[in-house]
Amino acid sequence: MTWNWQHEDWPKFIYDAHALSDYESQFLHKAGILQGSLKHITDDDKDTLRIYLISEEALKTSEIEGEILDRDSLQSSIQRHFGLKTDGRKIPAAEQGIAEMLVDVYKSYDAPLSDKALFLWHEMLTNGRRDLKDIGCYRSDSEPMQIVSGSIHAPKVHFEAPPASAVPNEMSAFISWFNEQEAARTPILLRAGLAHFWFESIHPFEDGNGRIGRAISEKALSQGLNRPTLIALAKAIESSRKKYYAALQNGNRGLDIQEWLEYFCATVLDAQDYTQSMIDFLIEKSKFYGRHEDKLNERQAKAIGRIFNEGIEGFKGGLSAENYITITGAARATATRDLQNLVDLGALKKTGELKYTRYFLNIKQK
Repeated sequence: MTWNWQHEDWPKFIYDAHALSDYESQFLHKAGILQGSLKHITDDDKDTLRIYLISEEALKTSEIEGEILDRDSLQSSIQRHFGLKTDGRKIPAAEQGIAEMLVDVYKSYDAPLSDKALFLWHEMLTNGRRDLKDIGCYRSDSEPMQIVSGSIHAPKVHFEAPPASAVPNEMSAFISWFNEQEAARTPILLRAGLAHFWFESIHPFEDGNGRIGRAISEKALSQGLNRPTLIALAKAIESSRKKYYAALQNGNRGLDIQEWLEYFCATVLDAQDYTQSMIDFLIEKSKFYGRHEDKLNERQAKAIGRIFNEGIEGFKGGLSAENYITITGAARATATRDLQNLVDLGALKKTGELKYTRYFLNIKQK
């Protein structure tokens, strides 16, 4: 098997930029709508959006790699990095590390890419790890860096990266391309997709390459828009994880990466749609409280706040009376009266009967 980096013309990737131009137009159009929508939410809701989306990215970019993190700890860590009030909880090392890395990606989006910046991200990402030899530096092991599946006795090699001895030169070429003016003039989506694929092909670190590669994509998107971008890229990738790995794997066998770029561009557009739905949700939240806030008792306000904190999806299957009792500590009869009152006010919509009764926020959802 000959891998892409072993080809004589590496890294002269083959793709049809014209065929991707419609994706770029859609991306720029949606980016403009997103920016305009942000003007219709409060500063507090902008903080909420930023914390939610960065924590969701941290959660999902880790989940893609099979690591399950705690959302509340991620949000608390991100709030602290932005100087916002937190609940003071102790943050586990993994959550603290990925949160710190993604906040740095957000804050330093316009800084040039460098070995130093990548090493810092790697140190943050591997916070608390004791199983790695090379932390905050490129891999040095003489053994091949392979992505494999299957049993130990019959492994299937999906990709083999360049040897460790070649990584410094490979990364020097990649970083120079990323920072040069010609790359900056490349259409935004194309540059971000190329950057992610090229970085993953080098696979320069002992671990964490996927998470850092996706961070580089977000940096490229932000630089293209000249502002920190808040799109749920990792969430969109996680929802199509098999296609993500298939597109990467198919591209690794040669220099033609059209399939990868088409997958990447479509996924970024999906990520923008999710971010837009979050902004629309926050706008509806503001309208909801404008209509109902002064009519809610303390218990109702607590329960409604808890539902909104769940985000767009809300409680899976809806709010039950048991949920309401757990959240508020109300007696069953009180919970029944409170919930019926919220329905009468038009704050909640009711579905089902008896033990199947569920309640949903009465807001406009796109």
